[in-house]
Amino acid sequence: MLSQLNEWFWQERRWFPKGLGWADLEDRDGRVYAKASDLWVALPIALVFLIIRQIFERKVATPLASLLGVKETVRLKAPHNPTLESYYCNITKNPTQTSIVSLCKQTGCSERQVQRWFRRRRNQDRPSLLKKFREASWRFTFYLLAFIAGLAALIDKPWLYDLQEMWLGFPILTLLPSQYWYYMIELGFYGSLLFSVASDVKRKDFKEQIIHHVATILLISFSWCVNYIRAGTLIMLVHDSSDYFLESAKMFNYAGWRNACNYIFIVFAAIFIITRLVIFPFRIIYCTWVYPVTLYEPFFGYYFFNGLLMVLQCLHVFWAVLIIRIAVRFLTNNEKVDDERSDKDETDVSEEEEVEEQVKKDMKKNGPVQNGYTVYNNNHSKTE
Repeated sequence: MLSQLNEWFWQERRWFPKGLGWADLEDRDGRVYAKASDLWVALPIALVFLIIRQIFERKVATPLASLLGVKETVRLKAPHNPTLESYYCNITKNPTQTSIVSLCKQTGCSERQVQRWFRRRRNQDRPSLLKKFREASWRFTFYLLAFIAGLAALIDKPWLYDLQEMWLGFPILTLLPSQYWYYMIELGFYGSLLFSVASDVKRKDFKEQIIHHVATILLISFSWCVNYIRAGTLIMLVHDSSDYFLESAKMFNYAGWRNACNYIFIVFAAIFIITRLVIFPFRIIYCTWVYPVTLYEPFFGYYFFNGLLMVLQCLHVFWAVLIIRIAVRFLTNNEKVDDERSDKDETDVSEEEEVEEQVKKDMKKNGPVQNGYTVYNNNHSKTE
């Protein structure tokens, strides 16, 4: 049954133009071609990336965070309460007013105390600044090195400058060592992102990120199997060209370097729009969608490959809207560039009010106080 399904799935008429097939991709005369079995190499590479990431985050990213002044916000822990914890884990993290009243009756707490408990509990589950910084620094390092390596591998290739060259002689295109490693490393990295998605920082576009990772892995794997390697290397290079700017902007944002973050983000936005909304659809997709049909009759692999590219393009448009919204807000109102996809800590307003009330009482009783101690010289004004 499985052998019949495998034979049906890999029929030549699905993946190749008429008159061509798998026999054309057999190694001969010293010429080596891509094979589906090569993709298994990406699994151990993905595991190696996971190990390297752990070492990098501990030995490089953490000291770098300290050097750049990444400061952690002190979060007050929610006191142990089995009833509220059960409700939080099993029902919802954001109870309605009716639910809060019901929980007050069950726990004997006031509404204010229940609301404060949920605020603190939600804040506990949010990733720390250090965790965000380490993740961003790891991705920045990979994307930058991947872009440099990809550019070095393609700089002397004719299809980088004339996109129609990517189909010259297709599918009988010899595999180069630089293409092999570029593919395996990229595939291994995205595989590692998929493996670590449960522990990585979860943002509001979590589902879109999963779709992106899966579509990218399918795209890389498929283009390898049917020897769309020239197109695949160009697609990877275009995607790597802007991502490291975004990750570096995040790093400076977490470190509190507002101006550096803002200006790097504007550079990222410009490159993203040029590469993802101009070059990718009007150059690369055009050359994979329009030009091939002048050489061959359309086949299933042609539609499948371009379908995956269109999925990526839809995600590009989705993210471009978010990016443009942030950039316009900064350029028009000079607001701080902030990641709209990330959840922010909730301020414990009720506790702040309590602290202020306590400070006022202490000032009336003992004079000005600071951090619980009397201040004898209070001529300094607070600056932010």
